[in-house]
Amino acid sequence: MIATLFDFDGVLVDSEPVHLAAFNDVLAPHGVAIAPDEYAARYLSLDDAGVFREVLSRTGNAPTGDEVRAMVASKTPRFLERFADAFRVFPGAIELVARRAERGPVGIVSGALEQEIVFALGKMGLLGKVAFIVSADCCTLSKPEPAPYLLALEKLRIFGDPPAAVAIEDSLGGIASAKGAGLRCVAVAHSYPLDDLARAGADRAVSDLAQLTDVLLDGA
Repeated sequence: MIATLFDFDGVLVDSEPVHLAAFNDVLAPHGVAIAPDEYAARYLSLDDAGVFREVLSRTGNAPTGDEVRAMVASKTPRFLERFADAFRVFPGAIELVARRAERGPVGIVSGALEQEIVFALGKMGLLGKVAFIVSADCCTLSKPEPAPYLLALEKLRIFGDPPAAVAIEDSLGGIASAKGAGLRCVAVAHSYPLDDLARAGADRAVSDLAQLTDVLLDGA
């Protein structure tokens, strides 16, 4: 039995541009905006709190914990409103999750909030295929730290001690998180070039989800 641990934004759903727009909605009153290339280079793998802390700290206005929590709470409805209008699933994502659920437990390990992930999984018809979700709500440390994947491995213990697992990522920080937890990681080039994913430590890197065969993911 092989468990499959999917990152969410940028792997299954094309939502990173929506996240960026929602971040900029909240940052606008502070006179700050994140450019797309800056978002990809610095912030893409962070959770919401991490993005707001990093962005505002770089301007010399480090926010308090309460201010960060308020900004995260303000971003969520903006993201969901935008996402409802711009919902896009990467080709093959629904079929891939369903297929992998036939071979072992499927988990989502993401820096997104659980509300956002559940919303998208519901639209995709996949809620019944996912055994558990590790979201930003669950972890005090986000990717690139290994904490989210270490928590996923703990959750997998109910299926064995522990079952073999593979992580599927799209970001450099996500790869670092998975490898830091001792996982095999396959990366898909939705957000970064193949060479960058390989240099970041991915065990394999592919251009799209169609290349994620069971043979590749199972490590045969």
